[in-house]
Amino acid sequence: MRARNVMYFTQEEEDLADLLIKVGLKRNVARVLVYLAHNPEATSREIERGTDLRQPEVSLAMAAMIDQNWVENREIKAENKGRPVKIYHLSSPISEITDSIEREKREEANQQLSIIQQIRNYIQ
Repeated sequence: MRARNVMYFTQEEEDLADLLIKVGLKRNVARVLVYLAHNPEATSREIERGTDLRQPEVSLAMAAMIDQNWVENREIKAENKGRPVKIYHLSSPISEITDSIEREKREEANQQLSIIQQIRNYIQ
């Protein structure tokens, strides 16, 4: 069996994940995003251990991130028989992903302000 280092969150990474959650990302997505931002690539198992999430939580987060085009994966053959192992990595730098989140939040805020203006028009 090969020994691999498993990375765990620092307080700064916990704080970053909390900020991402505050802007509307789901907890699991925020934790996986922070983990991958600080690790060039990782297996699902490494992400589970490093983020303290369960396998189904990591799978759901990965599906959401792949839908957003934030994450890509590649497969490598397992050392033994069995399924290939997926290796995940960010498809673009974390700064570009943050820019994407910002654009989405600005658009949401503008839509809400537009609705409020429509409400004001009705009550005046």
